[in-house]
Amino acid sequence: MTVKENLHKIQEEINAACQRSGREPDQVKIIAVTKYVTVERTQEAINAGITHIGENRVEGIIEKAGGVSGPTVWHFIGSLQSKKVRKVLENIDYLHSLDRLSLAEEIQKRWKVREPLKCFVQVNVSGEKSKSGLHPNEVITFIQNLKQYSAIEVVGLMTMAPFVEDPEDTRSIFKQLRLLQQEVQALSFKHAPCTELSMGMSNDYIVAIEEGATFIRVGSSLVG
Repeated sequence: MTVKENLHKIQEEINAACQRSGREPDQVKIIAVTKYVTVERTQEAINAGITHIGENRVEGIIEKAGGVSGPTVWHFIGSLQSKKVRKVLENIDYLHSLDRLSLAEEIQKRWKVREPLKCFVQVNVSGEKSKSGLHPNEVITFIQNLKQYSAIEVVGLMTMAPFVEDPEDTRSIFKQLRLLQQEVQALSFKHAPCTELSMGMSNDYIVAIEEGATFIRVGSSLVG
């Protein structure tokens, strides 16, 4: 199927999920995760009207950013090694995987733009050892400590739910992240407005939207 056809189906599902949960569809942004597809397929997504593109490898984002044309907002969604920060910062608008102060320090050192980098703090809500991210109990202290880094703005929280057969089983994960995000938002940190939730992928984005996702990261069901 074409990206345009896939996008139409996804948008219909977003509309239905928003209707069920009393939300407006324009509150949900689709990030096309292009890590397994070509530059050409990425361009097809942009031509179909997708502006948010996500990559989880440094090499991938450099290749895609240099190979496509059209309005694009670039998201780095993978785990980021400190030694690769400089290369990534030259090519991104959002980072979805801030999970340690050493990474924040490296961003502070390398970030050359006047406006702070929009960052999501990654939270390992499920507690899986295979996943990166902070324990939920560590999040508020971590965000407080980020105040010293003027190059960083915490726009929200991000999590990855376990891959399960029934997406309904992920609901409690997404709900926990939303409650934590609301807790951070209520603290009114100037450096951490924390208004966004990056959660939900191809297999579970409908449940994530019902639980408040503002960015969904969709790969296989959108671009293949």
